Amino acid sequence: MNKVILMGRLTRDPEIRYTSGENSLAIARYTLAVDRRYQRRNDQQDGGQTADFIGCVVFGKGAEFAENYLHQGTKIAITGRIQTGSYTNKDGVKVYTTDVVVEEQEFAESKNAAAAHNNSQAGGNQSSAPQSRPEPSEAAGDGFMNIPDSIEEDLPFN
Repeated sequence: MNKVILMGRLTRDPEIRYTSGENSLAIARYTLAVDRRYQRRNDQQDGGQTADFIGCVVFGKGAEFAENYLHQGTKIAITGRIQTGSYTNKDGVKVYTTDVVVEEQEFAESKNAAAAHNNSQAGGNQSSAPQSRPEPSEAAGDGFMNIPDSIEEDLPFN
C-alpha cells in the first residue's frame, strides 16, 4: 500500500502550470514544511532543522483549488501517494525525484488561526488572543442549554 498523510504549512505560493491542448489540465506544485514530532539531540543543540520539506504535486480540480485558495503559510492536511522518478538535467547528470501526488487536500486551521499565525510570522503586534465564544442565553448553570418540553418529545435520543 502506498498512502501518505501529511499536515504542514506551504513554504511558498503554489506554482501552477497548464498543459497545452484542447483539454488543458492544471498542475500545481508546492512544498509543505512538516514539523518533526521529535527532534534529534544534534538538531536541538545546533538550532538545526526541525521540519521536513516535502514536495507535492496535484492535478486537475485540486490544482485549480490550490491556485485559488492556497498561499505561503497556509496550514493544510493532505493525503496522497509517494511517486519516484528520474530525469537527466541539462548538464547530463541523472536527477532522482520523490514527490507526493496529492489526492485530497483540505485546510487544517481556521481563518482566524491562520491570520494570527501570519501576524506572528510578520512580527505584527495584533492581539492573537482567542475569541471568546458567546454563551447561549438560556444556558443552565452546568453549561448545557435547557430544552423546552415541547421539543423534547421530538428528539431521537429521548
